[in-house]
Amino acid sequence: MGVDFLRRADWLGAERARVYLMLLAGVNILMLAVIVFTAKDGVDRNGFLIGTDFISFWTSGRMLIAGSNVYDIAAHVAAQRAFYTLPGEYTAFFYPPTFLPFVWPLGLLPYFPALAAWLAVTGAGWLAALRGWFRALGMAGPGWLLVLAFPPVIVTLTHGQTAFLVAALLGGGLLMVEKRPWLAGVLIGLATMKPQFGLLVPVALLVSGQWRTIAGAGASALALAGLAALAFGPQVWSDWLAVTSAAGSATQSGNIGFAKMVSLFAGLSLIGVPSGAAFAAQIAMSLAVAGAVAVAGWRRAFTPGLGALVLAGAPLATPFVLDYDMVLTAVPLAYLYARAQATGFADWERITIAAAFAAAAFARPLAIGLGVPIMPLVLSALFVLVWRRVRAEAAG
Repeated sequence: MGVDFLRRADWLGAERARVYLMLLAGVNILMLAVIVFTAKDGVDRNGFLIGTDFISFWTSGRMLIAGSNVYDIAAHVAAQRAFYTLPGEYTAFFYPPTFLPFVWPLGLLPYFPALAAWLAVTGAGWLAALRGWFRALGMAGPGWLLVLAFPPVIVTLTHGQTAFLVAALLGGGLLMVEKRPWLAGVLIGLATMKPQFGLLVPVALLVSGQWRTIAGAGASALALAGLAALAFGPQVWSDWLAVTSAAGSATQSGNIGFAKMVSLFAGLSLIGVPSGAAFAAQIAMSLAVAGAVAVAGWRRAFTPGLGALVLAGAPLATPFVLDYDMVLTAVPLAYLYARAQATGFADWERITIAAAFAAAAFARPLAIGLGVPIMPLVLSALFVLVWRRVRAEAAG
């Protein structure tokens, strides 16, 4: 028992894992059913509109169609409250103008059809990217049990968030670097609509010499930025820059809620570490992760392992990341499992895969209820084990 109980985790075999997956899937489905079927006029029992965060995107789409400034906070608050909001609540919109072409079509539909379309389209994109990764790793699936049991899926669905879209673009782009570098660049460039998750991508592409993908990403990002300026006026960039200080203040002050975030900065802030020290630790973590990616990819071909490592490090490299963003970890989890299936589980791999898979179900309750941030540790363990596998492949 003791440490070996976790190091090898031989007790966590296929049949027991399937039972755990069925339990997680059942809880997720039950939770979603309770939210939907106990809601009244689209408002849940706690007074929140179904899709909570989605109202920010939908409101922005309506404002863009009406020719309003989405970065005018007072106007955005008024537009949300004209539809629905709890007293004193406001879902901010700090996304860059490159996100505006994605939200503009949402304003053409009523709220709930727009929410359904958003989740269906972005969810399908994420599933398509994930299936591509499974094929590339020599595995079938993922099956519906695996998808329904993955806690970040239910968190994304209930929040109406962007996580599926970001994971589809980054995951799909990194998968295609080897065989379709230009298309990979296009997808990566589109992912600049949520830029904090792409911090490690240029590191991996530069050290592995993926110049066509870099060119494609640059062209795609510039085209998206130009489209936003052309469609909504060049002033949207200055308007966005004017509110970015408010976004930074909201993160550092904890207005969003440190218990909701899963970064090292948020975890340290939650346990009482001063903001400056917590941010310094976050910078150190970001640099360490970037350095590890650079070492793994230095003058080597871009492999699925390097792509998985980038996605494993993405939530560690930014201070602003929430539990629904953990859909990004589906790829490194699949990579680690596939390699373990091929060569046998190394120390700590079984328990880390299980913990990283399920952690989003427990991270927020533990942080809110007990003030215990578990995600930085779990994500760090996942990154280290993926890095170990990538280095072993390079050496082998």
